[in-house]
This record gives sequence, C-alpha cells and structure tokens, in this order.
Amino acid sequence: MTPGLLVGVLALAASAPWWWTDRAARRRTRRLATATCEGGVARPEPAGTGTSCDVPVLLELVAAAVRSGAGVPRALRATGDAVGGADGAALTRVADALRLGADWDAAWRGAPGRLDPLRRALRGAWVDGAAPTEALRAAAAEHAHERRAAARTAAARLAVRLVLPLGACFLPAFVLVGLVPVLLALGVDLLAT
Repeated sequence: MTPGLLVGVLALAASAPWWWTDRAARRRTRRLATATCEGGVARPEPAGTGTSCDVPVLLELVAAAVRSGAGVPRALRATGDAVGGADGAALTRVADALRLGADWDAAWRGAPGRLDPLRRALRGAWVDGAAPTEALRAAAAEHAHERRAAARTAAARLAVRLVLPLGACFLPAFVLVGLVPVLLALGVDLLAT
C-alpha cells in the first residue's frame, strides 16, 4: 500500500465519527421536524415561503441534534436543513458563519428576531463551552411561560372589553324592568295619599 493511499484511508477513518454524528443529527432533526412542523404545529410564513416551526419546536430540534452528538454549528445546520423556509435559511447562515470563525453576535446578525430565544440559549455553549441541553430546556420553559402570561393578559383584556357592551345592554334593561315599576308603584302610592 502506498503512503498516500494509507494517509487517505487514515484520514477517512479519522473523519468518520464527525461524519456519522453529522448524519445522525440531520436524520434525527429531519424526522422530528417532519413529525412536529408538518403535524399541525407549523404555521404559514408570509409571501408563500413555506412553513415555519414555532420557537419551542426549534429549541427541541436543536436539543435533539445536540443530544445525538452534534456541536452547536452542526446542530443549527441540521435544524435549518430539517425546517427549511426563512428560519431554516437563517439557521444555516448562522451555522456557516460560526464554522467560518465569526464571533457569536456577528453570526446571528440578520437572523429573525423570533429566533432570539435560541440565540440566547446557545450563547453560553458557544462562548463559554457550557452544555447547551439545560439552557435549551430552560429557554423552552421560559418561552412557554411568556406565552401563557400573554394569553392570560389577552383573556383579561377581553373580559374587560366584554363587560362594557354587556353593561350597556343590561343596565337599561335593569332600569326598565326592575326600577321603573318600583318607582311607578311608589309614585302612585305617594300621589294617592
């Protein structure tokens, strides 16, 4: 065996774990994205650019890619490929920028604002080397809490808005049906005496 061929085989064998991890992350995120984004969680994007997953789904997809052994750029790339659309293109651009050596903030520049929970959750993993799984889980819980709080606020606003028309309808009816007969009866009794 020639030395060049031996070096090539060794290089291929050495890169196999990275290739296998990348393939596993892509397969896992694509399967999860198909099950969740097309299974009723997806929402249409403007201008007919496809569908977009909700932020908690994106957080879970990146977490699945990380759990399968991918690093942050590979997890973002696998999620971007699996999701597609504008969010997928943004995640792919971020992953490519990180692989090329851009710093964290520069890589995320130009990404949609709705991906900020993902950016904040993965920042510690990229900058400090912390494990991203717990940060992704915490970001999903925080996002769910914010959504519940927004829903409660909207429900409270709706309740206040519904009281005014109901009051405007029931108050005249209460006056006409409840108070007018009593006042008429009192008035008749006062005039009779």
